[in-house]
Amino acid sequence: MSLPKILQNLALPAVASPLFIISNPDLVIAQCKSGIVGSFPALNARESDGDPIMLDAWLKQITEELDRHNQANPDTPAAPYAVNQIVHRSNARLDRDLEICARWKVPIWITSLGAQVAVNDAAHSCGGITLHDVINNRFAHKAIEKGADGLIAVAAGAGGHAGQQSPFALIAEIRAWFDGPLLLSGAISTGRAILAAQVMGADLGYIGSPFIATKEANAVDAYKQMIVDSTAEDIVTSSLFTGVSGNYLGPSIARAGMDPANLETADSSAMNFSSGSSKPKSWKEIWGAGQGIGAVDKIAPAADLVDRLKREYAISKTEMRGL
Repeated sequence: MSLPKILQNLALPAVASPLFIISNPDLVIAQCKSGIVGSFPALNARESDGDPIMLDAWLKQITEELDRHNQANPDTPAAPYAVNQIVHRSNARLDRDLEICARWKVPIWITSLGAQVAVNDAAHSCGGITLHDVINNRFAHKAIEKGADGLIAVAAGAGGHAGQQSPFALIAEIRAWFDGPLLLSGAISTGRAILAAQVMGADLGYIGSPFIATKEANAVDAYKQMIVDSTAEDIVTSSLFTGVSGNYLGPSIARAGMDPANLETADSSAMNFSSGSSKPKSWKEIWGAGQGIGAVDKIAPAADLVDRLKREYAISKTEMRGL
C-alpha cells in the first residue's frame, strides 16, 4: 500500500472528516496544528447577497495561519488541510468553488455524492490529490476510473450519509484490487479504532462525530452535549431528511416532534444542499452523528481530542506487539 507524500508523516494516521455546517476555519486550523488532516465542506462558507466570497476568505485564513505556525514550528509543522466538494446537481456553486480552490492550491480535495473527471482534473491542476468517498465496491471502481487518487470507505456506523456495509467486507473488497490511499469511516472515535482500521487494510482513519463535541466546532451547545450524552443505540438511520440514507441522533428527531422509530422514507430527488433547501431542519435541527459517539465523554478543545487519540493509538500499538 502506497501513500502520497502529503499523507505521510502525520502525527496520527487520521483525517478529520468535513462536517456539514459544523467544520469551520478555527476547527480546521486546530486539527492541522495537532498533526491530523483538517477539513471542511466548501458549502460551509455560506454567503448572502452583497457579502464577499466567503470561501476565498476562509482559504486565506487557513493558509496564512498554517504558514505562520510552520514558520514558528519547523520541527513540528501542521498537517495539510482538505476541502470537501459536494459533486451533486443541487450544488450550483460547484464550478466557482473549484476555481477558488485551484487558485489557493488546496492540497487535498475530498469529493462526495458523485465522481467527475472535471473535479479531479481541477485538483490535479494545482498539485492537489483527490479522495472520493464511497459506500460500496462498485462506486469505488467508478471513482478510480474517473481519476480519483484515493478512496474513503464509508462503512456502516458512520455519521451523516453513511454506507450499510461492514467495514470488514468493504475494506477487503476494495483492497482486492486497489493499492492506493484508502481511508475508513464509520465509528472511528478511539486510537484503538484507528489501529484496527489499519489492521483491516486501510491507511488512515476518518473521524467525524467526535469533533462535533469540541470547543471550536460550529455546533450549538445542545448538539455538543447530546453527542456526549448519547451512545450507539441512540443513532437512527433514515433517508427522510436529505433523500439519502444517513445516521442521526434519535433525541434530536424526537425534539423536532417526530417519532424516531416511525419515520417516512424519501428518494434522492429530495436532496438539496443549497441555502434555499425545502428541508431546513436537516443538519440544523436534525443532528447527524455516527455510532462511535459512546467514546465521547466531554466537550473539549480539538487539540485535546487529538491528544487522546494519539495516546490510545500508541497504547494499542504496544499491546499488539505483545500479542
